[in-house]
Amino acid sequence: MNDHASGEGQRAASQMPAAPEAPAAPETASAGPEKPSASELPPTGAELPPTGAELPPTGAELPSAAPDLPPTGAELPSAAPGTPSAAPGTPSAAPGTPSAAPDLPPAPGLLNIANALTVLRLALVPVFIWFLLSGGTGDRAIAFVAFALASVTDLLDGELARRCGLITDFGKIADPIADKALTGSALITLSYLGELWWWVTAVIVVRELAVTGLRFWVIRRGVIAASRGGKAKTMLQVIAISLYVLPWHLGLTREVVMGAALVVTVVTGADYTARAIRLHRAVVQ
Repeated sequence: MNDHASGEGQRAASQMPAAPEAPAAPETASAGPEKPSASELPPTGAELPPTGAELPPTGAELPSAAPDLPPTGAELPSAAPGTPSAAPGTPSAAPGTPSAAPDLPPAPGLLNIANALTVLRLALVPVFIWFLLSGGTGDRAIAFVAFALASVTDLLDGELARRCGLITDFGKIADPIADKALTGSALITLSYLGELWWWVTAVIVVRELAVTGLRFWVIRRGVIAASRGGKAKTMLQVIAISLYVLPWHLGLTREVVMGAALVVTVVTGADYTARAIRLHRAVVQ
């Protein structure tokens, strides 16, 4: 009976229809594009197309990110002229710290001792001439004192101006004018009195006026320092004129000194002219 049941079951199973095949799963987007087969792949070593910007070949020099630096020990270039060393408004040193360069002294005022001496010398010129023309022995003595005092102021005002920093534009102009006024008035008055040859007076006065003109010609380009010859000329002129002004007749002595003063005056005038021309040419070039 059991064998009959099993045979019936087998026949029933064989008579049942077969189950249909399940359809293949559709291609999903997540699977990605179809991969090429091995035959479609490029050969090994073939050049691949660039994916972005073209890359430099292997071994090419890449630009450095930082600028070229000078080699160790090389001298660094200095800052351009006029370029501030720090940002505007930034103090160069801590407050209260003195700066490296000292402050320039203020310009001297017009009223100072050097200019006062120059004005005094100018004021003594008419006093000197008045007493020299008076002719008396006492008048000659007073004229000598006035001339000597004016000559001393000539030596002091320039020295004080240089040592004390009292050089002013007024002093540069008034000082040579006062010098020439004193010397020229003395020589002209002595020639007028018949005590000195006119040609000597003419040579000295022309020289002094020419040098004064040259001084004003180059005053904007520089100052020509007084030479030893110029100082010797001034001293000889003062001594010679003083010997003529004294009420005593000294004869040959005063003439010899005046002759020496005349020679030095001409020589130093030529030297001053040459230096003025060189200074003018040097500045122009």
